[in-house]
Amino acid sequence: AAVSARRRQEHPDYTGQEEFNYLMAVVFCDEDLFIMDYNRVVRDLNGLTEEEFMEKLRASFDVNPVDAIPGEGYAPRAKHEFGMYLNGRWYSVTAKPGTFPADHPIESLDCAILQANVLAPILGIDDPRTSDRIDFVGGIRGLGELERRCSGEMALAFSLYPVTMADLFRVADAGEIMPPKSTWFEPKLRSGLFIHTIEQ
Repeated sequence: AAVSARRRQEHPDYTGQEEFNYLMAVVFCDEDLFIMDYNRVVRDLNGLTEEEFMEKLRASFDVNPVDAIPGEGYAPRAKHEFGMYLNGRWYSVTAKPGTFPADHPIESLDCAILQANVLAPILGIDDPRTSDRIDFVGGIRGLGELERRCSGEMALAFSLYPVTMADLFRVADAGEIMPPKSTWFEPKLRSGLFIHTIEQ
């Protein structure tokens, strides 16, 4: 959409038939789609010690250590619960009532709760789209991938409960747009079967 808008500015005499006016799209029945979790890994604790980070976290979340099989991780069991991997240990992290607007279609999504209560205010990641201190791991890779990433260049990981189709429809019906990296859809289309060439 951004490329199309820019091309239209560059070509004020456009007719609407140019390739840059088109966008590839596909329609699925909702029962044919499956939404997986879309998880986060963070490079550092924003200058905090582990104890300082946990103290700040407990202001908005109930934090409890959990047992997890190494390499399999901990998957949240319900909305508003997160798995957190820090220093080789998994925790169940549940948002406390009142820390998010429960009736808001976007701000009640787990990715938005995490962003508003942890990533921005505690870890200093104000824009996850542009920050190089955060990365995203699709659920298709499994929670073991979070542990693997934290054994290398990352310090912290969060596993999220998958967004539901009902959540997605609430956002769409409100005329809003889903937050970045909030849904990992399966199945995925094979890319490259059909192409619109922007420049001819």
